Amino acid sequence: MKLEQILLLILTGVCAGFIGGLSGVGGGIVIVPFLMIFLGMTQHEAQGTSIGTLMLPVAAMAAYNYYEAGYINWKYVAFLAVSFVIGGYLGSKLAISLDQKLLKRIFATVLVVGAIKMYWDSFK
Repeated sequence: MKLEQILLLILTGVCAGFIGGLSGVGGGIVIVPFLMIFLGMTQHEAQGTSIGTLMLPVAAMAAYNYYEAGYINWKYVAFLAVSFVIGGYLGSKLAISLDQKLLKRIFATVLVVGAIKMYWDSFK
């Protein structure tokens, strides 16, 4: 791996972790597009790499900070965690089976629709 690639990966990791911790969204919204645009990964590779990256380190540190501040509803976490495992399994199976172009469209649509809704709701 070249030094430039390593530096780009470190910068991406810091940005994704910061945005994830700040906003509560997964760092994948930063990592996936970055890996595709700057490192030439396919949609499948970028999503798989993003999931592998975010599984433990980001989640553990961010959760600890929110726990310390008293902002975790453990009752909700229990239900969400179990259903998240099921949804993650099913969603990844579907994503792996989809064509690259269709998967890109789905990913982009989710980002755009989510961003528009959040922006719209910020005026309420």
